[in-house]
Amino acid sequence: MAVSIKQTSDVAAVITVQVSAADYQPQVDKALKNYQKNASIPGFRKGHAPLGLIKKQVGTSVKVEEINRAVVSALFGYIDEEKLQILGNPLPVEDAEEYDFATEENFEFSYDVALAPKIEAKLEKKDKLTYYRIVATKEMEDEQIKRMLENAGKQIEADTVEDNDVVYGRALELADGQPKEGGIEAAQALILPRFTKSEAEKAKLIGAKLGDTITFEPFALYDGQAPEIASLLQIEKEAVPALDGVAFSYQITKISRREAAELNDAFFTEAFGEGSDIRSEEALRKNIQESFAEQFATESDFKFTRDLRALLLKKAGKIAYDEALLKRIFLARNAEAKVEDLDRDMPQIIDDITFDRIKGQLLEAAGVQISDEDLNKFALIVAKNQFAMYGMTSVPDELLENYAQSMLKDGRTKENLIDRVADSKLAAIAKEAITVTEKEVSPEEFNKLMSEDTKA
Repeated sequence: MAVSIKQTSDVAAVITVQVSAADYQPQVDKALKNYQKNASIPGFRKGHAPLGLIKKQVGTSVKVEEINRAVVSALFGYIDEEKLQILGNPLPVEDAEEYDFATEENFEFSYDVALAPKIEAKLEKKDKLTYYRIVATKEMEDEQIKRMLENAGKQIEADTVEDNDVVYGRALELADGQPKEGGIEAAQALILPRFTKSEAEKAKLIGAKLGDTITFEPFALYDGQAPEIASLLQIEKEAVPALDGVAFSYQITKISRREAAELNDAFFTEAFGEGSDIRSEEALRKNIQESFAEQFATESDFKFTRDLRALLLKKAGKIAYDEALLKRIFLARNAEAKVEDLDRDMPQIIDDITFDRIKGQLLEAAGVQISDEDLNKFALIVAKNQFAMYGMTSVPDELLENYAQSMLKDGRTKENLIDRVADSKLAAIAKEAITVTEKEVSPEEFNKLMSEDTKA
């Protein structure tokens, strides 16, 4: 088997694989004999059909399969042996010669390959970037403490309705101010004032006392939203439109309220455990600040990596690619991709390829590799941050570990995490190689910076 390469440009080449019968026939004969052993053909005992009959039935398809196997092995073996750096996978050349595999023995297959261009982009001390460290505001600390105290609180029964209460009552459909005969009646109608849609209707509830009876319009209270109204009155959603403008009486039978815990030893023990050092508001705020800092570090690193990417792309300058070939490669890899979308997105795709090449070169030059330990640690950070988004800052380690491992089991998510770990390692290299100025910003200021980046 002969393999040769012809470079058609600095960034493209054609690799040709020449195949003769000697390269594949032994494998074909072996495959046919294995097929014969297991073949069940009418008129013959299993495994005793004549080899000639087997060849007639499946000979050509087996031949094609073995030729393809030999060609692919030779093609990628050549790429590895010659240490060719290519983008994507080789593609059969357009208008390739067609063969009659049943009768011909010698074949020649040619493949277009996109060669990775040489890119020069070094990090130097004269390069300057800012690292934006996000600092939580006191208002954020206060809100987090409030949330933690509410979560650690208990349900109590109240006498007067407030916005965050859960109100239970008996709802009766009215006609001319009186209970309607055969009308709708819900003995356990539940209302959460903070989730209602009409301020005017909600005002009838707020301040009402246990045992009071108010008159309201459920349709207006929830702005005609059928699921909420049907749930309140325990009716079918199809019956809701007819209730537009219909009044109901509502006798309040119970007011349930979440009473926040107090900031005391009992709270600290419940939230952090008996042996925890957190036993004061000052220590709690410090813990919250540390949690926010850990959560925000990922965002700060993302911003820094994005700025670093822009710096490296600028230093690399304009890089030539065989864009027509790259489009063919992308279309072959994704059958749903559209040419017009590729035309629109090509500048971004080119930048992505260039940055990935630079990143790979810099990591390789620094001898950096991504281990399973690196990946597991980063997955735990991502898991912890996702729980923190919902105010869950004291998640058990076992739950975090299980969630992290579930992310790593998803192929696409794992690839994304590997890429982000590579970015973080590149950022660490850059912080040593260039001049970095650290600046503290509030979350609001940081979001403004990110918004400006998006517009740029």
